[in-house]
Amino acid sequence: MTTIQAIVRQVNRELVPQFEEKLRSYLLTQDKEWLIDQIIRLTLDAHSLEEMDRKIVQERKALKRAERVQRLRSINLNREKLIAFLETYKDYDRSKLITENYLVETAPAKGTDLITDHFRTERGNELLTLAKDFLFGLLFGDETTNTKLDRIEQEMLTLTLPRQKADTLDFMKATTELSAFGTWQDPGSVSNDVRADNIMLEVEYGEISGEFIGNGIVRTLSLINSLEVNEQILYARMINIEQSTLIE
Repeated sequence: MTTIQAIVRQVNRELVPQFEEKLRSYLLTQDKEWLIDQIIRLTLDAHSLEEMDRKIVQERKALKRAERVQRLRSINLNREKLIAFLETYKDYDRSKLITENYLVETAPAKGTDLITDHFRTERGNELLTLAKDFLFGLLFGDETTNTKLDRIEQEMLTLTLPRQKADTLDFMKATTELSAFGTWQDPGSVSNDVRADNIMLEVEYGEISGEFIGNGIVRTLSLINSLEVNEQILYARMINIEQSTLIE
């Protein structure tokens, strides 16, 4: 009597030669360095793979941060340029971003998936990069990045993100990450969350007179949310702190 196991074995015997031929043809077209990397990966144990992947991720982050610092240096961020940025993008919500050809109409609904490059125009990608560069400068900018802001008091930014979207702000440095569960009842039933897996990012920064840096943080985060993170509500809180916990 024929069994399902026998049928599967017979099918495998018939398909293996075809699979091997197609795989060989495909691999012959690939980059030699990539093939060597893949062979090395196949010879490593799980721990070695994890260490190698971690190193690669850190190297990529370092490269991206260096590129961001270089762009920030060319901006020459100061009080006047921050005020101009706030004025230019003061009313840019999702609707206006679509109308002015930064974002396509078919982008995922707010509160669902991340917005990827596919749903942003070239202008949209440029604005997203600018918003992230400004946010980096507002939080961490100093003379090494040609940032000239007369910081007079210390503030704390607390930002809550879904864990699966936290990589959108992987350029942040000097932050504290905390795990947190959240509950969001969406009136439109698009993105209800029950004990959602969130990350809380805490970062200290210096504020200038007029609270313009705080306003800039809100504006940049709003643009980043509309162009990429795509949460219905992006929770961010800024408070004044009398004493810093950063002790030398």
